Amino acid sequence: MFKVLLVDDQKLIRDGIKSLLSLSDQVEVVGECSDGRFVLNAVRELKPDVILLDMSMPQQDGLTTLKQLHQEAVATPCLVLTTFDDHELILQSISNGAKGFLLKDVSLETLIEAIAQVAKGESFLLPAITDNLLRNSPSGNDNYGATANEALTVREVEILRLVAGGYSNKEIAGALHKSEGTIKNHVSNILSKLGVRDRTRAVLLALERNML
Repeated sequence: MFKVLLVDDQKLIRDGIKSLLSLSDQVEVVGECSDGRFVLNAVRELKPDVILLDMSMPQQDGLTTLKQLHQEAVATPCLVLTTFDDHELILQSISNGAKGFLLKDVSLETLIEAIAQVAKGESFLLPAITDNLLRNSPSGNDNYGATANEALTVREVEILRLVAGGYSNKEIAGALHKSEGTIKNHVSNILSKLGVRDRTRAVLLALERNML
């Protein structure tokens, strides 16, 4: 059973989601937070498998919370659940470590599927959301991923995961004890193999194909 920490400022929403998730034998809500300020302590105390995170909260919003968790090197994956289908917000969430992004009108079946995938270390992004991101991307082109046929090496997948976590080439180089130039070359190879022109689109394609 996957343990979930539910973060939303509206009690009615939390109660509704908790009630729905209780219908599944795969998920258990082990804690609730009404604001992002309380998430870090709750994670340390409750040790959930997944953080189900709202974006819009009055004191500390979801994006700030993602950044805080990233800075504290918290390994618990975050699944964003929000009412806002905003491509910029989605990109920022992914860049700051979110492993999935869902709208609140999603079905219970899809929500449980997303929680399970994220808890297992995978990513979850619905094709409709990916399509929205690609349509609104200023660097978009019709050949997105057209040449994505060459398999990534184990090292390249490792680097792409760090890119998806929002780490810079310099930070990745430090983490892997490599030169920044070496990491830059790896990233260039990743973009070439995936047939994309920038890091964001590489992450999107990797999420869409469950490569991370």
